[in-house]
Amino acid sequence: MSREDRKAILRAETGAIARELKTQGKILGGFVATMWVLEIADLALGGALNVYGIAPHNIIGLRGILFAPFLHGGLGHLIANTIPFIVLGWFVMLQETKDFFVVSAITMLISGLGTWVFGSPNSVHIGASGLIFGYLGFLLARGYFERNFPSILLSITVGILYGSTIWGVLPTQPGISWEGHLFGFIGGVIAARLLARKKLS
Repeated sequence: MSREDRKAILRAETGAIARELKTQGKILGGFVATMWVLEIADLALGGALNVYGIAPHNIIGLRGILFAPFLHGGLGHLIANTIPFIVLGWFVMLQETKDFFVVSAITMLISGLGTWVFGSPNSVHIGASGLIFGYLGFLLARGYFERNFPSILLSITVGILYGSTIWGVLPTQPGISWEGHLFGFIGGVIAARLLARKKLS
């Protein structure tokens, strides 16, 4: 292979990586922008959108499975969730961008249903933290299920950076949806198992 051929291949690979990163940025940016637009609208409406969160044991509260991750209880809540959402969401995309959508869907479903079944009556659960804990569970479990070097290295890295947050799955703080955290984490682990099985088959 000539030097020019190697340069052409390198340029093609670099371009492909750049396009993939741009796509990942657009996906994460779209999710985050939706959260911020909805929160600003919610503030303008005096918190009226929060009724679309998960309301345990109430049939209409099941709609929160879809809407709750995009709603927050104020700018402080949203700011606290934005950075870990972007970082962990991007880590989920590192091997395959489409993994992000699979993990997000499974986590939203399991976190939402778990919160709806086990959450306190007359409460409303909102926020992206269920998704964040789902990404955490997925990334920590991925190395175990896939057992390849990139996955194991990523699991270790995430464990070092965010491992201490795992205590959020316990009911240690009033007003915090530990049910969403716990079942989000479980959903992420299940997603890691399902995706590993698919890739190994």
